[in-house]
Amino acid sequence: MTRTLSIAAVAAAALSLVAGAAVAQDFRALARQDLQAAHDELAANHPAPAVPGQASTEFRGWLDTGLTESLAMVNRVNSGFDHAYLLRYYAAGFRDSNISIYPTYEGLGPYFGTSWAGFATGWRNGKYVVTYVKPGLRGSSVPRVGDTLVSCNATPIEEFARDKLDRWEGNLETEAGRVSSAPYLTWNRNNPFVNGVPSVCEFQSGNRRPRAINLRPEPLVAGDLEAAYRATVYTAPATPLSIETVNGRPWINVHSFADSAGWDAFNSLVEAQASTLHGPQGFVLDLRAARGSAAFNSTARGYGLANRIWTPEFTASRQPPAGAITYRATQGNRDWFATALGLMQADPRYAAEAPAMIAQTQEIVAAFDAAIAAGQPTFQLQGRAVAEDTGAPNPVQGPVVVLVDGGCSGGCLDTLDLLSKLPNVRIVGTTTATDSIFIEQTNRRLPSNYAELSYGHKAWTARPRPNNTPFAPEGALAYTGDPVDEAAVRAWVSSLFGG
Repeated sequence: MTRTLSIAAVAAAALSLVAGAAVAQDFRALARQDLQAAHDELAANHPAPAVPGQASTEFRGWLDTGLTESLAMVNRVNSGFDHAYLLRYYAAGFRDSNISIYPTYEGLGPYFGTSWAGFATGWRNGKYVVTYVKPGLRGSSVPRVGDTLVSCNATPIEEFARDKLDRWEGNLETEAGRVSSAPYLTWNRNNPFVNGVPSVCEFQSGNRRPRAINLRPEPLVAGDLEAAYRATVYTAPATPLSIETVNGRPWINVHSFADSAGWDAFNSLVEAQASTLHGPQGFVLDLRAARGSAAFNSTARGYGLANRIWTPEFTASRQPPAGAITYRATQGNRDWFATALGLMQADPRYAAEAPAMIAQTQEIVAAFDAAIAAGQPTFQLQGRAVAEDTGAPNPVQGPVVVLVDGGCSGGCLDTLDLLSKLPNVRIVGTTTATDSIFIEQTNRRLPSNYAELSYGHKAWTARPRPNNTPFAPEGALAYTGDPVDEAAVRAWVSSLFGG
């Protein structure tokens, strides 16, 4: 099943202006305008109101309530960064990773902060634990690596984390959101809607009684926060696509599904090493941090990789059935697909390589026209049918370990839907991100020009994997060690092969 139509130009080009440098802007007024516009666009065109089920109920429960809650905080918006935080909060409240509002300029980035107390925290086995202390810091104002946070500012740590991080930095309803946002628990990220560095926190070492520490803001030196974050959360390497040999077997690194990751060269490398990948020693497919964003279809990247290793003849019958896809029949949705079709037809390479996608999009536009003319609120089209098993042999002789973490999202999850159906494949590591049944993105520039709304424009209600369900390795397939200790991770993965 495809996730995103393959068109790069649907969204307008990002602004080169950094919002923080803009002058004479009333960001409060812009925030009100953008929040209302995002609400209205989602209310008018998102498929959730037109389908039954829990995913629809959750969407409708936040659409108006979240707008009211967000508008109540508008008076605290004084800059472009404040504007971005508040819009992110509203989008994140839907608990749908396919709904987002992001800046059209260069944002803060994962390593940004204005102050900290010299340490970082990570989410480890259901607790917030100190994972990093700046070298050279000692004394009564500094916790120890391994300490567990009990409270901050006299607030139990779970409540403190909810107030500080949830919706602002990540979705704390998910394991992946806990992991990615944990380093920011005690940092000041210049978010005016939450507290900065807490004044006092309680830490517990082992079974000892918790001890209170008065935190002291430390001067920030370039690279401090990046080092702390990288020591806490696995971060993709500079070269995201590669193949190496680890402990005598191929280790395929796929740490990005972005178009810019270098897929043409990587696919050629996979094809050249196919005979080795088919050998009895097996191989590792490392999908940690493999985020699924791409202007070209990120799911197709993963399926293309699987086809190059296992052959299309073997994988075709094992791809998840698409079933019925529900479209909300609005003029806005119809116009999006018509624009998409024009862009596809105008791209010579795409027109040559994907005539089936163009034909499918023509069918969708025609179905929109028919449904709108008939006054129908929705219509359904059948997705790809399950291919017949032709009995093609499995070319991969050995066991396959697919390594995942909370950074595996979007097209990475769709790829796991296929890989998990292949013989002798084990999904291992830590819990992945989640995604909703509302798929394939519409991108709309909001009135301020400082933000863009993205949302899934059709409902895959027949998807075999339920809404917002991650892949969660269990038992011996779950990694419980330090996620950034690469030597330990590789030794553990090697042990899964019995060697």
